[in-house]
Amino acid sequence: MNQSDVKVGVQMRTNTVSIILPAKNEADGLRRLLPEIRRLLPASELIVVNDGSTDDTGQICKELGAKILTHPYSVGNGAAVKTGARAAGGEILVFMDADGQHNPGDIPRLLAQLGEGYDMVIGARRDATHASVGRWWANTFYNRLASWMVGRRIEDLTSGFRVVRTSKFREFLYLLPNGFSYPTTVTMAFFRAGYPVTYVPIDALQRQGKSHIRPLRDGMRFLLIIFRIGTLYSPLKLFVPISLAFFGTALLYYLYTYLSSGRFTTMSAMLFSTSVLIFLIGLVSEQITNLLYSHTNREG
Repeated sequence: MNQSDVKVGVQMRTNTVSIILPAKNEADGLRRLLPEIRRLLPASELIVVNDGSTDDTGQICKELGAKILTHPYSVGNGAAVKTGARAAGGEILVFMDADGQHNPGDIPRLLAQLGEGYDMVIGARRDATHASVGRWWANTFYNRLASWMVGRRIEDLTSGFRVVRTSKFREFLYLLPNGFSYPTTVTMAFFRAGYPVTYVPIDALQRQGKSHIRPLRDGMRFLLIIFRIGTLYSPLKLFVPISLAFFGTALLYYLYTYLSSGRFTTMSAMLFSTSVLIFLIGLVSEQITNLLYSHTNREG
């Protein structure tokens, strides 16, 4: 497929595309972003979900001709994404941040990859364009953990810039949290369901306005992403190594106490019991995960 074929294909699909921007106090970013999106994809449906903003976000959207959906109070980034996905009329959904970090010029590149047979295409931020060194380290850790879980290279687990088929995305709305970890959840859900996912490198731009992520509060939430990754994809792959670590520790401690004093201690019993409990928790989690995805497997 040559470059002209890609451009024609993207242009033909724009009338089935809904672009969704969750926004909370992002008037400055939207003032620049909305005209650019409309210029590049004039036939697309443009939706801004106003998540309880207290600035001019709503007014800017009306002036620039975007469809606006308003939450009476802030519910969360993930909740705004779900609101937009439910209301969208396009066969393809484009999610991007309203703060100006994502370049609308990258949308055709993502759409072109979707036309190659993928169900979701994610804009993967290049290392040099992450918001901070701390964010880069955290994202690198999440990416490597998730890659190990799914057995495929995941380049950007937490990117909010993605293109996805509407019918596939709506299958997992009930799984998505209301907060900032929705990208992680939906990415792992797609891998678990066997839907093809790919990545396109992008350069993240300097955001407009103030970030809504609070390091201490959201840092603890992002730690829970680690466990969400495991429980959404394959709980046993996460719980079995932990169980084996406790079992090995219990065995070594028992050998030590047996050789040194010839007895089996309470600590050894607790460690053995803990290893069994962790394994059983993983087993139950695996069954629950299978039930969560059973309807998708039947439909596929």
